Amino acid sequence: MTLALAPRRTVLADFVPGAVARDLALVVAGAAFTGLAAQVALPIPGSPVPLTGQTFAALLVGASLGWQRGATSMLLYLIAGVAGVPWFQGGSSGVPVSLGYVVGFVFAGALVGYLAGRGGDRTPLRTLGTMALGNLAIYSVGVPWLMAMTGMSLGKALAVGVLPFLIGDALKIALAAGVLPGAWALVRRR
Repeated sequence: MTLALAPRRTVLADFVPGAVARDLALVVAGAAFTGLAAQVALPIPGSPVPLTGQTFAALLVGASLGWQRGATSMLLYLIAGVAGVPWFQGGSSGVPVSLGYVVGFVFAGALVGYLAGRGGDRTPLRTLGTMALGNLAIYSVGVPWLMAMTGMSLGKALAVGVLPFLIGDALKIALAAGVLPGAWALVRRR
């Protein structure tokens, strides 16, 4: 039995003219956008992980650029930040305790981009599901990393690294559910 996948559709970035130069510019712009969004940070009392705009940006970049460019953009964001580019939250770089979430962005960028390439960002309901899965990808790497870096138990890591962020993540997902289908409506008009 073989798994039949829906044929690949375009993502928003495919409407930008050019090829290699376009892809390079989009990958760099996606990483920079994520770095800019990371500067919107609210500390969460009792948690070493702040609420930032970078998860929204990472998911939006993945959906807009597709799985290859989205994952590459998030990998660039990760590598450059670890190497010293001050674009992690609060203008930081290096290896913060929350780096596992940034590693999760790479997987989320690929997953969300893959789903968007198959229509996962065309309607609000599909976008909600796509973004929720992207958030799960981020948490699936971020929480174990947090546990390893701090020695926290799973329960404690969930309590400080997931639960305080669920409302913010729901708001970001709702925003994406309006932005992405809205962008597609504009593209279809052209």
